[in-house]
Amino acid sequence: MTDQQYGLDMINIFSIDVEDWFHILELDSTPDVNKWENLPSRVVTNFPKMLDIFDKAGVKVTCFFLGWIAEKHPKLVKLACNRGHEVASHGYTHQLIYTQTRQEFSRDIQKTKKIIEDITGTAVNGYRAPGFSITRDTMWALEELSMAGYKYDSSIFPAQRGHGYILGADLFPHKISLNGHEILEFPITVANIFNKKICFFGGGYLRLFPYFIIRRMTVKVNKEDRPVIYYIHPREIDAHQPRLTMGTGRRFKSYVNLRSTEKKLKKITGSDNLTTFTDWMNKHKNVFSTDG
Repeated sequence: MTDQQYGLDMINIFSIDVEDWFHILELDSTPDVNKWENLPSRVVTNFPKMLDIFDKAGVKVTCFFLGWIAEKHPKLVKLACNRGHEVASHGYTHQLIYTQTRQEFSRDIQKTKKIIEDITGTAVNGYRAPGFSITRDTMWALEELSMAGYKYDSSIFPAQRGHGYILGADLFPHKISLNGHEILEFPITVANIFNKKICFFGGGYLRLFPYFIIRRMTVKVNKEDRPVIYYIHPREIDAHQPRLTMGTGRRFKSYVNLRSTEKKLKKITGSDNLTTFTDWMNKHKNVFSTDG
């Protein structure tokens, strides 16, 4: 199997949602933002460890920083930038879009963009919503992103899950135009298995499934001329992180296979041809359709 066998040259995208161990969504035990300052940070060690893995594999990735993390730990932003990785926005305080007004969301994405750009001196092109919380009721967020100067989004989850999803959403990278404002959407990758769309490539899904299944599904998606979009959080390679109080189901989803994820990450970076969102866009400028 060669890189030229499929239409997208087998180039996949790897991303990190740069947040800390206490940023798990929709739990009664998740600390309020006014308490974050006094909590021990794990991202300051986990994130550089991840970058070391990517550097060893010669891989460049996209790092979606929470604005709060970027503001508190600007050295992490500079580290990613200095090592040649793309730095993008994950919003400021990890708040689900459908819990915000449109005006609040607009302020949030502009604030985060400015914080990161002031640190790096380069433009922020991309955004990912906490919890993939762009839904059919919050599509206005894409218009706000375009107006704020973002070039692409990777927030739409095209399969049923908690927090946010859009059933029936386009599975391919595509342009979306809303009231004359255009943005490129990179939906989270799912594979069609027995007429059911399942994610294998990020977060708890990536931790749960064994590598050989992830690899098999990667090949399946690439055969459909789609890039796989991997995503991971720094806490997912940290078996010794503090634990938030939660029910059995959420505890399994949040903490399963933490000890084996680093090894899996090394296998993925060693087997896939990986790049950033912006580099992928620049290489595939002519493959996008427009969704009005």
